[in-house]
Amino acid sequence: MNNTFDRFCLVLSQLPKGYVCSYGHLAKLAGLGGPRQSSQLLKHLPSDSTLPWYRVVNAQGKLADFVGADKQRLLLEAEGITFTSAGYIPRHYFL
Repeated sequence: MNNTFDRFCLVLSQLPKGYVCSYGHLAKLAGLGGPRQSSQLLKHLPSDSTLPWYRVVNAQGKLADFVGADKQRLLLEAEGITFTSAGYIPRHYFL
């Protein structure tokens, strides 16, 4: 592990239940370059990671289009997060 990934994982681990964070805000909190770096680091998490990866969404409140999007939505809904009819997460759920 390197300091960047460790710092990223520490910040990710502290995202509170019932809230989401954008890729860009997560990058800012972790002292990274930007949202793309957050996205790349999320891809490096082990498949059995217990970190709340699913609490990271795009800045518009939309889930990224990837294989795990259905699972992500279920996990967020289990924490009480609701979605608009268009599939967006309302701003009051954002950190």
